[in-house]
Amino acid sequence: MTIPEFIANQPEERQALLSQLHEIIIQKDKTVTPVIAPMMGKDMIIYNAPGTFKYGLSSVKKYMSLHVLPMYGSPVIYEKYKALLKEARFQKGCINFSNKDEMPLKIVKELIAECAKIDLRALREEYLKSKSKKAK
Repeated sequence: MTIPEFIANQPEERQALLSQLHEIIIQKDKTVTPVIAPMMGKDMIIYNAPGTFKYGLSSVKKYMSLHVLPMYGSPVIYEKYKALLKEARFQKGCINFSNKDEMPLKIVKELIAECAKIDLRALREEYLKSKSKKAK
């Protein structure tokens, strides 16, 4: 399934927002490649950076979700955007929302632009190095 087909298969009232969010992600973070793939038992748009998952965009029965792995690893980013996106519902690494009012595109652009600067693979390598030094 292609990304346009995936979006077209979603409820009509969600299609424009999903398309806009997809465009923001691919425009603001040139490191990612989008594909349709299953995650947590549902097909979604997965945005992979070299060597790792970075974002996911899904549409489930009651809401849509933007999975943001850099946010999961950065309490600063998490708290900043939790305060800015007051109407959305935050979990550890994702933001659940029902409509455009809960996910203002201007703020999403800022979030993705900030997350685009984060090299998740480098962060993981640093973490593993620090962990192995502690074990010695």
